[in-house]
Amino acid sequence: MAGLSHFDANGQAHMVDVSDKDHTARIATARGWVKMQPATYDIISQKGAKKGDVLAISQLAGIMGAKKTPDLIPLCHPLPITKVSVDLTLDPELPGVQIEATVKTTGQTGVEMEALTAVSTAALTVYDMSKAVDKTMEIGSIRVVLKDGGKSGRYQAQ
Repeated sequence: MAGLSHFDANGQAHMVDVSDKDHTARIATARGWVKMQPATYDIISQKGAKKGDVLAISQLAGIMGAKKTPDLIPLCHPLPITKVSVDLTLDPELPGVQIEATVKTTGQTGVEMEALTAVSTAALTVYDMSKAVDKTMEIGSIRVVLKDGGKSGRYQAQ
């Protein structure tokens, strides 16, 4: 299991010991999208969904998802998150919704999983709120586009 930090020398899963790491400012941004039928896009853009404002509720769900990451991902450390922002933007070219989440903390480990969970939760909420009119929606391209802080330094997607 060389190179995979969540496995010990015997191949057993374990939570990484970060106690010797420095407390540093950490940030991560993730992105993804939900593609849908044009009629579904129109309903969302006109705030006509029966369950309410799809974008506003999905934004809150994304923020909540980031805060619940260690409850969902077994080996994630609970972190004192200092900021979560989730932006959902209507994209007529998809058609659908572009989602971007940024998470910040000062700590001993990064917040990439929290940013990814925020995007995933927001995307799933868009799907949940719209599935009555469009079961063909597609969630895709969820990825980290920025990570900074800590020993490994900065990563920025091309």
